[in-house]
Amino acid sequence: MAAVAKVDADGYPTFQLGKPRFDQSTFFGRYRHFLDVIDPRTLFTTKEGLAQAGQLLEDYKNGNLPDGVTNKQLWEAQKIKTAILHPDTGEKILMPFRMSGFVPFGTPIVVGLLLPDQTMVTTIFWQWLNQTHNACVNYSNRNATKPTPVSRFVQGYVGAVTSAVGIAVGLNGLVKKARGFSPTTRMVVQRFIPFPAVATANVFNLILMRNNELLEGIEVTDKEGHLVGSSKIAAKHALFETAVTRAFLPVPILLLPPLVMSMVERTAWLLARPRMVIPMHALVCTAAFGFALPIAIALFPQYSEISTSKLEPEIQAATQELSVIYNKGL
Repeated sequence: MAAVAKVDADGYPTFQLGKPRFDQSTFFGRYRHFLDVIDPRTLFTTKEGLAQAGQLLEDYKNGNLPDGVTNKQLWEAQKIKTAILHPDTGEKILMPFRMSGFVPFGTPIVVGLLLPDQTMVTTIFWQWLNQTHNACVNYSNRNATKPTPVSRFVQGYVGAVTSAVGIAVGLNGLVKKARGFSPTTRMVVQRFIPFPAVATANVFNLILMRNNELLEGIEVTDKEGHLVGSSKIAAKHALFETAVTRAFLPVPILLLPPLVMSMVERTAWLLARPRMVIPMHALVCTAAFGFALPIAIALFPQYSEISTSKLEPEIQAATQELSVIYNKGL
C-alpha cells in the first residue's frame, strides 16, 4: 500500500500500476493522496485526454511503453483515469458526482445551507438538495464488485432526507420560539443549525446503505491480497471509521463559515458593499470545503489493518497471519 520512497528528478516515485503515489500508512501521505483524488482540474480532461491516459497505462501494463515516458506522465495518467472512470464498471462517472467534482458542485449547496434568514421552504429545499447530491455521489462511487439492490440506496436516501429536514426544521422552530434572543443572536444561531442536521443525516445514510455489511461481513485479505474470509467484526470497524469521517466532514464546512462571516460582515468594507456579502460567503465556503474534504477522508486509511486475534475463530483458523486487511470504503 505504501508508495516507493525513492523519487526521480521530478519528485515522483517509481510508477506502480493500481497503487497510490503516496504512503498510505501516514496521515500526511493519505492527505496528499486525497488532494489528488479531489483535484478539480481533472474535470477539464477531454475525451482525447482520457483515451491517451488509458492507452499509456495499457502500454505500461503490456510492457510496450514508448521511449521517454516519465514516472510523472504515468502517475498523471492514472490520476486522470481514476478520477473519471468507475474502478469496477469502467464507465464514466457524471461530472457532478465525481470526487473531483464534490467541492465545485457541492459548494453552491453549502452556501445555500448557510444563508441567513432561512424560511421553512428554503430550509427543506437546501437540505433535500444536499442529501440528493450526497446520494448521487455515493451511488456513483459505490463498490460494484457485488450487486447491491437500488432499493438499498433509495432507503438510505429517504432516511437521510427525512432526518436532515426533520432536524433542521425542528431546530429552526425552537430557535424562532426561544425567548431572550436578540435578532442578531438568533440569526447567528440559525446559521449553525445545518451542522447537526447534515452530520446526523450523513451517519444515518451510511448505516442504512451499508447495514448488509454488518449482517454478512466484509472481505479480509492477507498482505499479498489473498482472500482470507468475511468478517462481521471487521465490518463494524469499517463502518465506525467511515461514520466518524462522515460526522467530521461537516464540522469545518458548516461551522467555520458562520464564524468567519459573523466577523467579516461587521467590517467597514463589507458594510459599505452589501452586494459583496454573498460572493464573500461563497468564497469562504469554498475555502472551508476544499480544506475539510481531504482531511476528513484521510483520517483513516482506506485499507486498514486489524489483528487476526480480534476477529472470528474461522478467520483465525484460515490464516497464519497476525493481522489482515479490510477495505473501509469512503
